Amino acid sequence: MPMIDVTVVRGSIAPPKTQALLDDLATTLLRWEGAPDTEFFREVTWVYLHEIDADRLAVGGRPGGAPRFRIDITVPAGALSERRKTGLIADVHATVVAAAELDPHSAQAMHVWTLIREVPEGNWGVAGAPVAFAQLKQASAAEHERIDSPR
Repeated sequence: MPMIDVTVVRGSIAPPKTQALLDDLATTLLRWEGAPDTEFFREVTWVYLHEIDADRLAVGGRPGGAPRFRIDITVPAGALSERRKTGLIADVHATVVAAAELDPHSAQAMHVWTLIREVPEGNWGVAGAPVAFAQLKQASAAEHERIDSPR
């Protein structure tokens, strides 16, 4: 049930690249969570793109200058180990840099920030009820078994 919020200055990513970016971010998050890339898990992995006008970004309280990219990733607490967080941050950075056509070694590539927010157990609800991380792990295991079993 992860969610990704991507906030960018309008025009920072060419429109033809936005759909691929959203799909790539979902794929990347599923992979690092260890969740199977199935229709069920894609259905519960949401990616929002928030484009803001350049005058809505301030850096140090002043007009922002070069575009900035903020990627907020929300996952249940315990879904990502430190190793998985490190890999996720690196892959999200590479995905956004490629979509925005930035030189990965430029100062502008430093304007891609990724934040991982972990929701404590009992603080995530679906359909009016809390969802336990253990339930998600069970669903993931069942999906892995379903797609990995010989037919």
